[in-house]
Amino acid sequence: MDIADHIKSLEREGQLLAAAAASAGTDAPVPTCPDWQVDDLLRHTGSAHRWATGFVAEGHTTPHPFGVGPDLTGDELLTWFRAGHTALMSTLSLAPADVECWAFMPAPSPLAFWARRQAHETAVHRFDAELAAGIQLSPLEPEFAADGIDELLRLFHARTRSRVRSDLPKTLRVRASDTGDVWTCRLTSEPPLTVLGEEGAADCELTGTAAQLYAALWNRQPLSTVTVTGDSALAELWVEKSGI
Repeated sequence: MDIADHIKSLEREGQLLAAAAASAGTDAPVPTCPDWQVDDLLRHTGSAHRWATGFVAEGHTTPHPFGVGPDLTGDELLTWFRAGHTALMSTLSLAPADVECWAFMPAPSPLAFWARRQAHETAVHRFDAELAAGIQLSPLEPEFAADGIDELLRLFHARTRSRVRSDLPKTLRVRASDTGDVWTCRLTSEPPLTVLGEEGAADCELTGTAAQLYAALWNRQPLSTVTVTGDSALAELWVEKSGI
C-alpha cells in the first residue's frame, strides 16, 4: 500500500469510529479496553491524530509528549475528534514526500510511516467503538488488513518492549487464506523475529482471512474466530502478552 492508500483508509476508519462513538454515547463502556469509556477512546485517538500531525506539519525530529485530550464529552468531544482527524488527513495529503520528522519504526519515509501508523491506529480503535456500540464490525479490505498484520508482527513486536517471549524457542505461523500472505514468527527470550513467508516447521499456526487475523491478533476478536492448529499454548501466549 502507498501513502495515498493509507490516507484513504485513515479517512474511512476515522469516519466509522466517530459514527460508532456517536451511536454508543460517550459514556458507554469499551469492552476491549476495560478501563475506558467511549470518551476515553475518543480522547486517546484524537490525541494520537494531533500528535502525528505535529510531527509532520512542524518537522519535529525528536520525540514529543503525547497529549491527554480535552475535558469534553458528548457532541463537543465528537466535534473535537472529527476536527483532529480532518487536520491529520489534510497534513498528510499536503506534506512533501521528503518531509523530515521523527518516526518510531522503520518505513520508506517518515510520511509513509505516519500515514500507515495512523491508519491502523484508527482502525483498531474503530473496532473498539463499534464493540462499545454493540453493532456489527465494519469489514476491512483484505490488502489493508494484511498490511496491518505485517506492521504488527514485523515492526511492533520486533521492538524491545514486546512482551511476547518464550523461554523455549517456538515458531508461530500466521496465514491469511484470502490474500495468500504468510508470516513466520520466531519466539525466544528476545523480542520476536518475524519474516514474510513460510520458513521451517511451525509449532502453532493461525489461519483465517486477513481481516479475521487482524482483529484477533490485535485482541479485538477472540482467537476462536480463526483456526488454531498445533500448540494452542502459543496462541494463548499471544493473547496474554501481545497487548500494546
